[in-house]
Amino acid sequence: MAVVRIEKASRWFGNVVAVNDVSIDITPGITGLLGPNGAGKSTLIHMMSGFLPPSDGSVTLDGEVIWRNSGAYRRIGLVPETESTYEFLDGREFVRANAELQGLPDPGAATERALETVEMTAAADRPVGTYSKGMRQRVKMASALVHDPAVLLLDEPFNGMDPRQRMHLMELLRRMGEEGRTVLFSSHILEEVEQLATHIEVIVAGRHAASGDFRRIRRLMTNRPHQYLIRSSDDRALAAALIADPCTQGLELDPVEQALKVEAVDFHRFAERLPLLARERGIRLLTVSPSDESLESVFSYLVSA
Repeated sequence: MAVVRIEKASRWFGNVVAVNDVSIDITPGITGLLGPNGAGKSTLIHMMSGFLPPSDGSVTLDGEVIWRNSGAYRRIGLVPETESTYEFLDGREFVRANAELQGLPDPGAATERALETVEMTAAADRPVGTYSKGMRQRVKMASALVHDPAVLLLDEPFNGMDPRQRMHLMELLRRMGEEGRTVLFSSHILEEVEQLATHIEVIVAGRHAASGDFRRIRRLMTNRPHQYLIRSSDDRALAAALIADPCTQGLELDPVEQALKVEAVDFHRFAERLPLLARERGIRLLTVSPSDESLESVFSYLVSA
């Protein structure tokens, strides 16, 4: 069980502030790190992995500062976004190099286990320079896993992978999260984050914008009306009842969807009043679905705030 703690951490490069006063705890399980390009995600991952010190604040692993701490490095695996491979090495040599740097008692056996875990054994004797983008990602993953780390940090790990490789990596990360490892990954593909992460952290312009389950984050956005798509046995009568209630601010009958679009300004009152109003008028509710409670909608709201 490992916890990476970022406390009031900032990082600047000259006059450019990449990360500004960020405090986050990365706990066991799978955390998705989201943010627009240039938001500071890679800088945060580099500080968590010990490649960069914070200019201010602290980044620790179970209470120990990570920067220049070899003990912490032995517990962390990193898959960087940038290509950090030696193309003249074959895949097996590349992974074994990290096993030997970690001082493992049997680097050969650890290398074979890691290659098998990411399904790269068959291509292990080929030079890394001949690998596709997806294969490079997998051999970087094997290198990060070779010392069996408690913390795994991945920066855009799905880049270049085909659908089968992506599904295999997602299943591997799920298994690691279930084992109690601390896994953090960044991705610009929101569908992957929504399927995989049990917790999200959002960085916007170098600042921490939100944390937690994205549905809970959406419900805390009281300044934005909740959008619902409702189908019932009598949409017009239901619209007349809802528009008279202060829990809504806008309704629209959509002939294409054959449904009622509702903007609810009071989420809790709307959830209570909708079934009561329908029952009082003898209206059957066929579908009640939020249309802006996806991770994509939440992320869009946070970025545009």
